Amino acid sequence: MTAYRYRALNDAGKLVRGVLEGDSERQVRVQLRGRSLRPVEVAEANRQVQGVTTWRSLLMRRSVSAGDLAMVTRQIATLVQSNLPLDEALQAAAAQSRSNRIKGILLQVRSRVAEGHTLAYAMAEFPNVFNEMYCAMVKAGEHAGFLGPVLEQLADYTEKRQYTGQKLKMAMIYPFILVAVAIAVISLLMIFIVPELVGIFAHGSRDLPFLTRALIVASDFSRDWGIWILVAILALVWLARRLLRNPGRRRRWHALLLRTPGLSRLLVALDTARFASTLSILMASGVPLLESLRIAGQVLTNLVLREHSERVAERVQEGSSLHRALENSGRFPPMMVHMVASGETSGELETMLERSATNQERELEMTLGTMMSLFEPLMVVVMGGIVLIIVLAILLPIFDLNTMVR
Repeated sequence: MTAYRYRALNDAGKLVRGVLEGDSERQVRVQLRGRSLRPVEVAEANRQVQGVTTWRSLLMRRSVSAGDLAMVTRQIATLVQSNLPLDEALQAAAAQSRSNRIKGILLQVRSRVAEGHTLAYAMAEFPNVFNEMYCAMVKAGEHAGFLGPVLEQLADYTEKRQYTGQKLKMAMIYPFILVAVAIAVISLLMIFIVPELVGIFAHGSRDLPFLTRALIVASDFSRDWGIWILVAILALVWLARRLLRNPGRRRRWHALLLRTPGLSRLLVALDTARFASTLSILMASGVPLLESLRIAGQVLTNLVLREHSERVAERVQEGSSLHRALENSGRFPPMMVHMVASGETSGELETMLERSATNQERELEMTLGTMMSLFEPLMVVVMGGIVLIIVLAILLPIFDLNTMVR
């Protein structure tokens, strides 16, 4: 059966959308009428219409969240391990999903499987949802006859990646909010409050203190040029994003980041942890080492590190051991290299790679925690200092007036 997208009107006249399977459009329309729906449009989910963005092209372009992908993967794994046929497992997972987009993708995959294609081949048609690593593991699981356990590993891996990403985002969100609030408060003070207070002394005959005069100049500058400075910053950010779309410029930018003291250590730890974790789960699923290295290299966000991972794969293909190739690259942490060497010697390379990734993630969390614990009081001190300067700039002329009265 083929998956069809539809738009129909219910009894209340509300337009509803969804995906159904059927042998033809006519059969789908009959199903809709059986549900008390009046069909407005029924079309194949993979129909290509010239000049129009189709349902299938939309599905292929848009990705799904890591949480949704992990949930769907775990559902399919549970159903497959319950000895349910694969096409029925996909249909059940699609029926369970509340998202029409995910339901449409699963029904498209089921259609390909029903036509005789492998699950990995069917999933590969949606690269923005099922990436190369995902499809390679599914392919290895199908060939080895352990599709259910491999899908369970994929679900665990996806959930772990999502958890790590969320922790990093939460660690970075707070300081950004703190900085934004501080800038907003200081800007409001300088643009609206300070001119009203300091303007009382600006037209007097006495010379104002240097701090007060500097505050008046800063306030006038913020009021006259603040909006233009904000526009210029936004324009620079937009221009930088456009320039970094060029691979050559992006590589030079990534190389500069790796030369930045302090930041380079965090970036290397984050990327190499992701590399080691991906390589571990690929090898544990039965994917050959060279293919695992090639796929794991694609998860590296830094282009310089990605080039070094490609050189590692080339050296391994030439006959070098993995730990020796990693060591010669000079970009991977020494602890990771030693653990890989130990894994190669003991025959537990997958386990040692996973331990290496866990250690690096733990070290990264500790480093970020230390930085955040230092940043918060530093930001409070900076804000307090700025407010103190503003208060002194306002009070100093008042003290001078009191001196004159006496």
